[in-house]
Amino acid sequence: MFVALEPRRLYRQAAEQLRTLIQSGEIPVGERLPAERELAERLGVSRPTVREALIVLEVEGLVQIRMGSGVYVNRRVAGDTKILAADDSEAPFEILQARCIIESAIAEEAARHVDETGIRSLDLILEEMEDALENSERALALDRAFHTAIADIIGNSSLNVFIGLIYDKRSSPFFEKLASYFEGPHTWRAALEEHRIIRNALAARDPAAAREAMRMHLTLSQKRFSESFGEEPTREE
Repeated sequence: MFVALEPRRLYRQAAEQLRTLIQSGEIPVGERLPAERELAERLGVSRPTVREALIVLEVEGLVQIRMGSGVYVNRRVAGDTKILAADDSEAPFEILQARCIIESAIAEEAARHVDETGIRSLDLILEEMEDALENSERALALDRAFHTAIADIIGNSSLNVFIGLIYDKRSSPFFEKLASYFEGPHTWRAALEEHRIIRNALAARDPAAAREAMRMHLTLSQKRFSESFGEEPTREE
């Protein structure tokens, strides 16, 4: 029924295999899919990869995710399904991992260049973010502003553009769908506190601390997107 996947855009391959099983009727309409852990074992991939695949299928309309209950095959006409283009965008967890690697290095370098003007800019963003935790759209814009402001400290406009571009990759339909399940005031509060740790490391002009603070922030961001859709409690991979 399931075939282990090769390490090439795994979430797309996982989505394709599940889509085929659903459209062929092997997984009937209305049936709950196996739990994430079981799907990950059968497909030979991580649970985050399974979550990315399930989000693709929900955006396409093939499945319905019911938090705390599981993922069910949707009751709709198969011919109405719009399959997302294979190169639509990178996987959400790949984007977050790339940001972790790149932005940690940028934070480290920023700590070597930071001045009072740069810290004031960060403080203004954090003050605004404090008042925007209930407004996800505004919080998202301020989150982006915080990360690009750190690149600004170095004084390299190309870095600012690059960070903005990689951040904006989270605007894909299935990244936004993933965020709709796991982002909210509590996650923005956590992000705000992590931003303050980054800010303090930069203000102390401590490159190692700034690098670690950014690495931890973006690692925890990945974990916040790694909750289970299913009925079983989340465990470490």
